Amino acid sequence: MCDLIGRLSALRRFDLGQSWRCGMPHYPSHPPYLHSLTKLHGDSVRPNGASSSSDSIALGTHTGTHIDALCHYSLNGRLHGGDAVAGLQDWTAGMARHGAGTLPLLLCRGVLLDAARVLGGAPLGVDTGIGAELLDECEQAAGVKLERGDVALIRTGWGRYWDDARRYVNGLRMPGVTLDGARWLSSRGVVATGSDTLSFERLPSPEMDVHVHLLVEAGIPILECLALEELAAAHVSEFIFAAAPLKLEGATASPVRPYALAETGPE
Repeated sequence: MCDLIGRLSALRRFDLGQSWRCGMPHYPSHPPYLHSLTKLHGDSVRPNGASSSSDSIALGTHTGTHIDALCHYSLNGRLHGGDAVAGLQDWTAGMARHGAGTLPLLLCRGVLLDAARVLGGAPLGVDTGIGAELLDECEQAAGVKLERGDVALIRTGWGRYWDDARRYVNGLRMPGVTLDGARWLSSRGVVATGSDTLSFERLPSPEMDVHVHLLVEAGIPILECLALEELAAAHVSEFIFAAAPLKLEGATASPVRPYALAETGPE
């Protein structure tokens, strides 16, 4: 065990989660992130002079770096696996099938498919679709073959815009995966996939067919708002991926703190 811990400790860690802060980007139909101190140091002082502070947060489950649960989308009234959504949803209890609390720990190999690098290095243009052909090119450039059981992370370069909420949200017009690309990913047997954009698929997308294919038809959770710039700058294509959702019963998504661990040079 000590040997295993030693080998893992020697790996470089990349934080793939964006920071939560007031004013951060959020999908307009989902609640924003709110934070406030509820108690200040000095409000209550103990006999020995000690005091404490505390705070509260409020946010939508799809705000910030998060993972979409399979219950986030349905098709023709049915969830993944064919369950009829009627009778499985409640305003208070949430979703009775495929909620975020049922998602397991993701601890597996991750592969970075760097579309921004393949297409010249700059953040992708707003209308760029990431289809099967481009994903093939990304895989070849990575020098790593995507295998069943992997997590596939796709970089558009839009993570650079995170500190400019208006630019990042961009009126819900942004690059992303197309249905052709989503089918390429599901055919490879990935257990999850994600990107550095607000919505994994290219927007606008009137039918949200990428979400429907991955979540409903293929049963593949989607990670969004990932921070992939540091990983890409280190030229890391293959890594250990680790992330766990909160045990939110009945939730359609959960905030997540994902990490990549890789053999690479010093930070």
